[in-house]
Amino acid sequence: MTAELVRGQNHPLLEVRLEIRVSAGAPVVAAATLCDESGRIHGVERVAHPGAPTLPGLEVSRQAATDHRLAVDLDAVAESVHRVSVLLALPTGVGGPVAFGSLAAPSVAVTGLDGSEVARFTLTGLGPESAVVALELYRRQGAWKVRAVGQGYAGGLAALLADQGLAQAQQLASGINEAVAQGLARSVPAPPPRTADADRSRRAAASALGPDQGGSPYGGQSTQGPAGPYPGPQPSHGAADAVAGHPTGPADPAATTQPGTTAASGTGGPVDYSHPRRRNTAPPPPPAAPPAEPGRPARPVAGDATGWSMEERLYNQVWGMFEDLARTTAAYRSAVDFADTRRERELDEVLSDPRSRIGGQGDAARETAHAKHAQLVDQARQVLDRDLAQLVAEAEVVEPALPPAFARWDNPVWHAYRVPMEMPMALRLGDLRLPESDRLRIPMLIRLPLERGLWIDSGRTGSPDGSFLDSHELRRLALDSAVAHTARLLAVHPADEFTVHVVDPDGSGASALAPLVRSGVLAAPPAVGSAGVTDVLTRLTQHVDLVQMAVRGGAADSLPPGFDTAQQLLVVNDFPHGFDDRAVTQLRYLADEGPSVGVHLMMVADREDAAGYGPLLDPLWRGLMRLTPVPDDHLADPWIGHAWTYEPALVPPGSQVLQQVLTQVAAARRAWRG
Repeated sequence: MTAELVRGQNHPLLEVRLEIRVSAGAPVVAAATLCDESGRIHGVERVAHPGAPTLPGLEVSRQAATDHRLAVDLDAVAESVHRVSVLLALPTGVGGPVAFGSLAAPSVAVTGLDGSEVARFTLTGLGPESAVVALELYRRQGAWKVRAVGQGYAGGLAALLADQGLAQAQQLASGINEAVAQGLARSVPAPPPRTADADRSRRAAASALGPDQGGSPYGGQSTQGPAGPYPGPQPSHGAADAVAGHPTGPADPAATTQPGTTAASGTGGPVDYSHPRRRNTAPPPPPAAPPAEPGRPARPVAGDATGWSMEERLYNQVWGMFEDLARTTAAYRSAVDFADTRRERELDEVLSDPRSRIGGQGDAARETAHAKHAQLVDQARQVLDRDLAQLVAEAEVVEPALPPAFARWDNPVWHAYRVPMEMPMALRLGDLRLPESDRLRIPMLIRLPLERGLWIDSGRTGSPDGSFLDSHELRRLALDSAVAHTARLLAVHPADEFTVHVVDPDGSGASALAPLVRSGVLAAPPAVGSAGVTDVLTRLTQHVDLVQMAVRGGAADSLPPGFDTAQQLLVVNDFPHGFDDRAVTQLRYLADEGPSVGVHLMMVADREDAAGYGPLLDPLWRGLMRLTPVPDDHLADPWIGHAWTYEPALVPPGSQVLQQVLTQVAAARRAWRG
C-alpha cells in the first residue's frame, strides 16, 4: 500500500534497490546528491546530474524532461553516505517557466523492483522557487528510510547546492544548465499541448474548404470534433515497465496479444493494437470508419490512438510507438546492465576467497555466475522481442496509411498528391532507429509551424556504418537533403502560405538547387555574393521587426498592403562564406526571433568553417535542430535520452516524385497569384 507523505513525514524502506519516479507539468532537471550525516556534500563528485548522470548506486536522467526515473541501489553507495537527496530544478535559458508556482504541483514516488509504489509525495505550496529538495533517503541505525522534504529555493540550483555546503555550487549549477541546454539541442522535441484556439482554427479552416478538401489524409471530410486537450506522447507498455537497472519479470500476454489475434502481421490474424499502459485520454477515438465499398480496400486505421481526425490519430500513434520503443529498449538495457553488475559482483566474491580460487569449487561458482547472467539477459531479450514484434506489426499497418506530410518519399500516397488547402499538424524529417531494433524505423515527425530552425550538418559525422565521405561529397549530400526538406515543406503548405528564399553566396549549390529554381517555387533566384546576402537578410530582418511591432501594438491586421503574411523560410548554403559580421548578427537575430513570427531558418553548414567566431555562435548552433545528410546517431528522444540513429528523408535515386510535386506546387502558386 502506498504511503502518501506530507512535508517532514518519513516512511521505512524495506528494499534497497529502488526507483524514484518524478512527474512534473513542464521539463525539469532531476539530480541527486550524496551527503553525510549532517546533509553536507563533500565535492562535486558527490552530485549526480545530467552532465555526470551515474554514481555508485545512483543514476539520474541525462536531460530535462517532464517525467524521470532515477535508479537507486542503496547497498552500492559508499559507507560515508548517509543521505541521498533528490533535487528538482527548472532549466534556465531555454525559454521555459521560471518558478514552480506557475506549474501543477510535481510529484515524486518511490517504487520497488516490481514497480509497486512504496511512498509518494506531492510538492504543493511552491511559489517563486525554481529548485527544490523533493525528498531524501537517509540511513538511521543501519536501516534506510524516506523523508518528504519539499524545501524550495528561489535562488535556484546554485542556492540549493550552496545550502548543502558545496563550495563550487555556482560553477556546478552553470555546468548543469549547460549540459541541459546541449541535451535539449540534440533532443527530438516532444509534441506541445494542443490549445483549444488551435483546434477551433483548424476546424474553421476545414469547414470552409468543403467536403472534398477537409483535413483527412484520405481526401474525405475531416472528422474533428469539439476542442479538447491534445494528448502528448503515450506511456509505454511491456518491457518498458521494467524497473530501470533491474530485469523484467515474466511477459504479460495481455500486453501483446488477445485471444484470436497475433502480434505479427501476415501470420493468420489481425494486428492487436491494445496497449494497456498507454493513456487514452480525451479526445476519444472517433467512431469506426464505415465498411469499404465492394472492390475497394478498407481504410487503414490508427490503432487505439486518440484524436478528432485520422491525421491526428496517426500522429499520436507514431508518437506512441516512438515512446514505447524508447522505454522498452531502456528496460532491456537496464536489465542487461543489472545482469552484468550482478555477475561481476559474484565473480569478485569468488576471487576474494582464496579457498574458491583453487580446485573445482571456483570453476563451478564462475559457471553458475555466467549461467545466471545468460538467463537474465535471455529473459530481458524475450520481453524486448515480444514488444518489438508488436511494434513492427503496428508499423506495417500504420506506415502505408500515412498522409503525404508524414510519409516517406517512396510512399505511393505521393502519386495522388495535390496541393493542400490547410497546413498539416506535423512534417516528417526522416526516420529514427535503435541498434536493438534495426528493422524498425520510427517516423520522425516535427510539429508545424517549426519552433526552431534546421541545421543540415555538412561536416564529418560519426556514421554508425563506419563509412567515410570526403568533404565535397558531404556538402553535396547536405544540400540535396536541404532541397528535399524544402520541397516537402512547400508540398505540405497551401500555395499562398509558404515562401522560400535561398542564399548561395558563391553559387556552389546551383546544381543541387536546380529543382527548386526550374520549377519556379522560389520567391526569387538564389541570392549570390555579399550584396545578395545583405539584401535578403535585411529584408527578412525588417519583416520580423514589422510583424513584431504590429503584434505588440495590437495592430496585427494593419500590415502594409502587399505585405507577405506567409510563413518564410530562408535556406542558407555554405555558411559562413559570404557573411560579414553584420550579416552574422542578422542571421542570429532571425534564428532567435524569427520562428515566433513565422520566419524560419535552414542552414547548410560545417560548424568547423565558423570556428573563427569562437563561442559567439554557440547559441546559434544550439538553437537549431541538427540533421545530417547521412545516417548518424546524434539525436535523443525526450523521455530516456537514447542516442537514436537518424536517417534523412531523401528522394529515392531515379525517382521523379520531387519534380512532380514541385511542378504541382508551382502551378498552384501561379493560379493563386492570378
